[in-house]
Amino acid sequence: MWNVNGLQKRHTPCGRGGFWTKRRRTAIPLRSFLFAPGNHKRRVEKALTLDADAVILDLEDAVAIAEKPATRAAVVAAYGEQRTGLLYVRVNAADTEFCHGDCTAIVRAGLNGIILPKVESAATLQTIDWLLGNLERERGLAQGGIDLIPIIETAKGLTEVEAILGTGTRVKHCAFGAGDFTLDVNMIWSRAESELAYARARIVTASRAAGIEAPLDTVWVDLQDEEGLETSTRCAQGLGFQGKMCIHPNQVPVVNRVFTPTNAEIDFAERVVTAFAQAEKEGSAAIQLDGKFIDYPIVYRAQRTLDAMAAIRAKGHK
Repeated sequence: MWNVNGLQKRHTPCGRGGFWTKRRRTAIPLRSFLFAPGNHKRRVEKALTLDADAVILDLEDAVAIAEKPATRAAVVAAYGEQRTGLLYVRVNAADTEFCHGDCTAIVRAGLNGIILPKVESAATLQTIDWLLGNLERERGLAQGGIDLIPIIETAKGLTEVEAILGTGTRVKHCAFGAGDFTLDVNMIWSRAESELAYARARIVTASRAAGIEAPLDTVWVDLQDEEGLETSTRCAQGLGFQGKMCIHPNQVPVVNRVFTPTNAEIDFAERVVTAFAQAEKEGSAAIQLDGKFIDYPIVYRAQRTLDAMAAIRAKGHK
């Protein structure tokens, strides 16, 4: 099947100069990231068996200060448990007394990535990237193999997001944390979330400008409001996020469903790609479907839809 990554620059029918795109991708779309407190063995074990694309074992907000050092060993012990998705650990912020110890303890075989909260500068991200690189080298792990996801959750972090994501580190995607962000700027986090629009749009745009993957959206905190969760998730998906962080297992199916292409979307995407392939075969500059002109952005979007669905099916996720 034709793939957008192989598309050569060419002139479009409407006379524009042609274009191409480069987007780094994961093997599977990261639709759902489920948090589990690192010091709660049963919750960790359950989370690892669920259909979340990734589980985040938490060393930060979910763990009391007195328990943080001891929880590191419990988190590492979970690496050996059977799991259905990727395994990440949220460490404490870089400016705390715990971050270095967290990273030193948890960088081991079996860890897919680290979630770094409250990132506010490119220098912070570079420092943690350097630390991870040294730990990987010392421990015989693949260089750059541990993913690093910075969370943008303060006014300063949002102001510096372009510099943070443009540092040239191992970072492939970032995340947005609305809880701390709205607290930091004295903003009321409403059910409609209209106040988050600027931050979300800026984070998505900065990610694309930096040439990295689409970001992950903030959690939905009202566990009783499934309708609100779906609305929030659809908003994030429409703005260009690739997935959403979850704080309860019941949120995972909703988030996965919203970020999974529908049958209608897949059918349309297949028809678009087929029409493009036929136009290429015939040497035609115009691409039409159902009597309507199809331009390159639509073709690219269609191929991304098919790529995402193929990866989801290959992984066996629902």
